[in-house]
Amino acid sequence: MHAICVKKIYCKPLKILQINASYKPAFIYGGPTMSVAALSEALLKAGIDTEVYTTTANGKGKGDFAPGAQSVDGVKVHYFKRITGDHSHFSPALLRHLWQTVKQFDVVHIHAWWNLVSMFSALVALLRRVPVVVSPRGTLSCYTFQHRNSLVKSLFHQLIAQRLLKRTIIHTTAAMEQQNLQTVAAPRGYVIIPNFVALPAEIPNKKTSEDRPLRLLYFSRIDPKKNPDLIIKALPHVSLPCMLTFAGNGDDSYIESLKTLSNTLGVADRINWIGFRKDDKFEVMADHDIMVLPSQDENFANVVIESLSVGTAVIVSKTVGLADYVANKQLGLICDTDELSLAQQINLLANNPEKLNDIATNAPQTIRADFDDKRLTSQYIDLYHKTIGLSNNG
Repeated sequence: MHAICVKKIYCKPLKILQINASYKPAFIYGGPTMSVAALSEALLKAGIDTEVYTTTANGKGKGDFAPGAQSVDGVKVHYFKRITGDHSHFSPALLRHLWQTVKQFDVVHIHAWWNLVSMFSALVALLRRVPVVVSPRGTLSCYTFQHRNSLVKSLFHQLIAQRLLKRTIIHTTAAMEQQNLQTVAAPRGYVIIPNFVALPAEIPNKKTSEDRPLRLLYFSRIDPKKNPDLIIKALPHVSLPCMLTFAGNGDDSYIESLKTLSNTLGVADRINWIGFRKDDKFEVMADHDIMVLPSQDENFANVVIESLSVGTAVIVSKTVGLADYVANKQLGLICDTDELSLAQQINLLANNPEKLNDIATNAPQTIRADFDDKRLTSQYIDLYHKTIGLSNNG
């Protein structure tokens, strides 16, 4: 076990509880599910006793997992039945078990916020006087307060949530996320640590040819928040012959509206819809020249790191958490959230083959150095000790 003394108050092996409304193999919920799993596995590998409480959630219409405890890639995961089939993920069984067992853990790390698993778990842990870390994962941004049950969220936040968060440490994955959160939450402290991102063991060969058109990629959940329509609207303004691939799933009616838009703009023949990809995702990324993510709001964006890890350049909106990283490391370009700005940046990067080649050559090594698992694990362990130290100091 990993033991570090904090001000000579706390010196014993850590036992950490991770709580998220979904867990592997519920990959349909996107980056947070994968990041929580990667964090749990890395902690376990470092000798930190780590367990996960989650629900049986497996996406709309897919059928929930069976409840119970099992080992998932070495991590002890407790799946609890949820009684709501929507994003509230209400699970009385999880909360009841948490009340009974939470004192066994040194820190409870809660992921995401606007669901009944996260908020009530925070309440239970704090009532039982167990230190809490909250990773909002984009769910406390200004965008979330303006969309989906905005009035209810605002009232609950003012009456209850602010008081809960005031007693926690908030973990953010990028400086932009912390800046946004400081307007809505005043916790005991903030800590910035990037997500764990599972990178390919081997870098797939990039396919390049002057004979084929520019290959653009959207690789994410297909959701209005991520502005996939902007990429379709940008296509008529791209100066080079190009093909666009949509890799991801989403609401069927929304995807149909995007296909209708592509027909209206006369670009349907330049778009491939390949659905959700998992096992071959790095090959898909490596087979494209530029990954595009013009989101309205994105606290981190694992796909940016994943794409760069195989040498695929990125264009992201300035409201993506990793935008500053991309700009500072010169691994792509930044656009505004409108189609003309996006098209301009696509043209700028596509017409600079030397830059694309430089990113293809150097980005994989840069990503592996900056997002090294051992380095990140050490930072998360320090976060837990800091949380315990603050709790011991009142």
